[in-house]
Amino acid sequence: MRILIVDDEQLSLDVLDHALAQSGHQTVSARNGRQAVEILQGDACRMVISDWNMPGMDGLELCRRIRSGDFGGYIYTILLTSRDSKQDIVAGLDAGADDFLTKPFHPEELRVRVRAGERILALETREVAIFAMAKLAESRDPETGEHLERMRGYSRILAHHLLKNGDYGEEVDEDFVRLIYLTSPLHDIGKVGIPDSVLLKPDRLSDREFEIMKSHTTIGAETLEAAHRQYPAVRYLQLAQSIALTHHERFDGTGYPNGLFGDRIPLSGRVVALADVYDALTSKRVYKPAFSHDVARSMIIEESGSHFDPVLVDAFIQCEDDFKQIGQRFAEYDWVYS
Repeated sequence: MRILIVDDEQLSLDVLDHALAQSGHQTVSARNGRQAVEILQGDACRMVISDWNMPGMDGLELCRRIRSGDFGGYIYTILLTSRDSKQDIVAGLDAGADDFLTKPFHPEELRVRVRAGERILALETREVAIFAMAKLAESRDPETGEHLERMRGYSRILAHHLLKNGDYGEEVDEDFVRLIYLTSPLHDIGKVGIPDSVLLKPDRLSDREFEIMKSHTTIGAETLEAAHRQYPAVRYLQLAQSIALTHHERFDGTGYPNGLFGDRIPLSGRVVALADVYDALTSKRVYKPAFSHDVARSMIIEESGSHFDPVLVDAFIQCEDDFKQIGQRFAEYDWVYS
C-alpha cells in the first residue's frame, strides 16, 4: 500500500520512510499540508501519516481537507505529534484523524498502527458491494450511464455545504456527509421490482403505469428495511431505506408515496431529491433533451419551496461550480456544460 507521509522536516520523513519500507510499504512524501492535498488529488494513497505542527496548512487542517474532499475512497489518517492532552486528542479526532502516534515513536508501534489502519480500510469493500448492488439495479435502464456517480457526488456537495454552514445543526455531521455519499446510489434500487414494460417504455406512461412506477419507492424501502431489521446497528441501512422511500417527496407535500411536506421529509431524502432532479434535467432521455446547467439552475430555483427545500436550493446556488465539475468529471455525450 502506498502511504503519504507529511512533515516539514526531512529527517522525520526519512525516518518514516525507512520504518515503513521495512514492512513493505511504498511512501510518497510532502513537506506541508497543501502539497499533500495536491498529491492526493492525483495519487491513489489510501493512508496519510502527517505531522501536526507544520507551516501553512498544519495536520489538523489537512485532516479536515481530507474528510471534506473527494479522493476516490476513504483515506485513513494518522497524526504524528508530541501533543497528548485530552483537549488535543479531541481536537484531532474532531478534525477527522483516525489515530495518533506520539513523537518520538518506536518503529514497531508505527507498523502496528498501520496494520490497524489497513484492517479499517478493508471495510471499504462494503462500500464497493453497496455501489455494485446499486449499479446492478440501474443496469436495467440503459440510459442512465454515469448517473449514480454524478448523483452521489452532487449529494455529498450539498451535505458538506450544510455541515460547513451549520445548517440543520446536529443533524448534519461528518458521518452524515460520508453516509449520504455511500447510500444515495441506492435511491432507485426498488426499480428491480418494476416490470420492463413500464420501466423501459419509451413513451409517456399511462396513469396506471405511473402508479406502478411510483411503487419503486416502497419496494426499495421495504427491501432495505428488511436488511435493517436483520442488522439494526448498521446506520447506513437506515439512511438508505429513508432515501429510497422519500426521494420523490416534495417540500410542499405533493410528492409520493406518502405526501410528506417540509421537515417531515427526512433531510437525506430532501438532499437526494435535488441531486437526482438536477442530474435528470442535465441528462438526455428518450422523452427529453439534456438541458444546460443554466436552464436546470433556473428550474430548480423556480421550485424552491414547492419541490425543494429552500435551504438546499440556496446551498445548490452557492455550490453550482462544484456541481459543474462533477458533471464534467462523469460527463457523457449528452451532458451540457453551459
